[in-house]
Amino acid sequence: MLPALSPWQQRAYQHAAAALAGRQMGHATLVVGPERIGKRVLAEHLARRVLCLSPLVDGEACGSCRSCTLFASRSQYDPLETRPDGTPSQPWGHSAHPDLMFIGYEINQKTGKPRAELVIEQVRSLSEKLTLTPRMGETLVAIVDPADAINYNAFNALLKTLEEPQPGRYLWLLSSNPARLPATIRSRCQRLELRLPPRAEALDWLAARGHSSAIASEALDAARGHPGLADAWIASDGMTLRRSVRQDAEALQRGQAAPVELAQRWVADGRTDERLRHLAELALHDAAGLTDPARTRTLAARFDAANRTRNLLRTTVRADLAVAETLLGWCR
Repeated sequence: MLPALSPWQQRAYQHAAAALAGRQMGHATLVVGPERIGKRVLAEHLARRVLCLSPLVDGEACGSCRSCTLFASRSQYDPLETRPDGTPSQPWGHSAHPDLMFIGYEINQKTGKPRAELVIEQVRSLSEKLTLTPRMGETLVAIVDPADAINYNAFNALLKTLEEPQPGRYLWLLSSNPARLPATIRSRCQRLELRLPPRAEALDWLAARGHSSAIASEALDAARGHPGLADAWIASDGMTLRRSVRQDAEALQRGQAAPVELAQRWVADGRTDERLRHLAELALHDAAGLTDPARTRTLAARFDAANRTRNLLRTTVRADLAVAETLLGWCR
């Protein structure tokens, strides 16, 4: 079931809804914001709105027409399509609606393994479907999530689609790292941005999710004001993992841990990216308020190294060696 919109998602939704009502929303929109801020939830709520066959007076989806019923009918593919971090590529499954397309990480049919990028075949299929006549109503919607996982060759194919828009077609590209997209893609898209909410609003939302004020405050501070990330950490063992990363970093600094052995342990359970993210955030936390230029440069280098390695892990690089090199920077 599609989650309700949070207050900050609702603000972005109303902005987009006004653009739709005024016929000011173009063919392609780049939906940007931090990971886990709710870009996909926002995009799907908008899709339901534009696909509804019997919208309410305010333009909202009726929830009961044939289109809304098919929109809500979901299923996952077998085997399950997953992101590199192991989470489902399609959080609420593929929709049964014939005029709604979800493009994301899929299973490589030749190897049977999840792909680490979005490939040209997917974009070509998307482009072809966007030229077809809608089977219900007059609208086709395609959601690409995440757009920054599209590979170079697929970007070239996507560019052709962006250059030949058709009425009633909406292509929504979701990205946490829009700088990874070619300028030729970004320049042809409108931009819809999700921003981090005020702290009080984020704490209220976390409280509504059932989290105590103490743990919500701790997690929100650790997540630098990001409520979606704080919620995910509380709901799992994210805060515990963060503390263990801190302990490992301190052990490295004291010379009580070996980078190579620690790296092998970090990659063993498939949570390398999470650990590196925590490591980067710890460097940033330690740098706050510092006035020593040398110490600040060291922490900045550690922050950059952790994030650079996160990107490297999306390639075929040997994970334990890449992580070990990053951890070396924490040794005195």
